Amino acid sequence: MKYEGQESYEIEVVGIRRRLPVVPITDALWIAAFVLWGDVELTNACARAIAARLQPFEFDCVVSIEAKALPLVHMVATYLSDPVAGRYFPYIVFRKSVKGYMKRPLTVKAKSITTASTQTLVLDGPEAERLRGSRVVVVDDVVSTGGSLRAADELLTQVGARVVARAAVLHEEGGYVNPALITLGTLPIFTK
Repeated sequence: MKYEGQESYEIEVVGIRRRLPVVPITDALWIAAFVLWGDVELTNACARAIAARLQPFEFDCVVSIEAKALPLVHMVATYLSDPVAGRYFPYIVFRKSVKGYMKRPLTVKAKSITTASTQTLVLDGPEAERLRGSRVVVVDDVVSTGGSLRAADELLTQVGARVVARAAVLHEEGGYVNPALITLGTLPIFTK
């Protein structure tokens, strides 16, 4: 979409409308900033919709990437759980830096459209063991170029986990291409 000084972009996701600020990423690229933090209504509605779309798949764990998708992945796992039966669905979050408490962390490099420098994606050793040989679903808030998803795939491959589905609330047009990606909507990118 052509950038013509728009300050905001209106979007509807799962029947909920939001006005997103349009922010510069480079001198020639702007995005509509979609942030779930603090938006309980939208986070819950999106998580419920993603959990419903994941129901046909057989998997053992949900994984996500720190930090904006944290409330989303927590609620997706909640909606996949069955508290009456005492079954709570696990999720694991890949961190963006090695922490002092981690044991034998695995790391890969990741490039994101919203971050100027290359990032590190980290999986703590004990969590790597929990994922070893499992079937997983990767959940994120927005997929742009797919750099974070590819880095997550690389970490999961290192531990012998198999990705059975990938889901995101929104997919930015013109970036990552995967017809199997489960999304609830599309965001434009703005250029000169």
